[in-house]
Amino acid sequence: MINLDIAFVFQLVNFLVLVLLLNVFLYKPIRKQLADRAAQISEAKLKSAAVDQEVQEKLASYEARMREVRAGAADERGVLKKEAQQQEAAILDKARAEATDSLASIKARVAKEADDARRLLTASAETLSAEICEKVLGRSL
Repeated sequence: MINLDIAFVFQLVNFLVLVLLLNVFLYKPIRKQLADRAAQISEAKLKSAAVDQEVQEKLASYEARMREVRAGAADERGVLKKEAQQQEAAILDKARAEATDSLASIKARVAKEADDARRLLTASAETLSAEICEKVLGRSL
């Protein structure tokens, strides 16, 4: 059986004082540190989520801008390609016209030279034939 004497009361008071001191000096600071740490972790998670959201928004904005730039570049490339094709066509037409003109002038010059040569040869042929006839006949014509 339990004896309820003065030692029991001292032990009970000692236990209550120990619980009170441990609560004040140990348990409350540990619980406060754990609560602060939980709050910091929660805050860091919120901040991380906000930063992640901001990064996602900036990435979406960047991708949209890249699509716009690519579309603009494709349009500009198409316009420049059309202009280049038009310039190429103009240059080719000009070159063809110059070649045609040059060919016509060369043909005219060749025809004139051929005509001159024909006249010269005709005149030479008449003179030569007359000389040959004179030599064959042995007399002057």
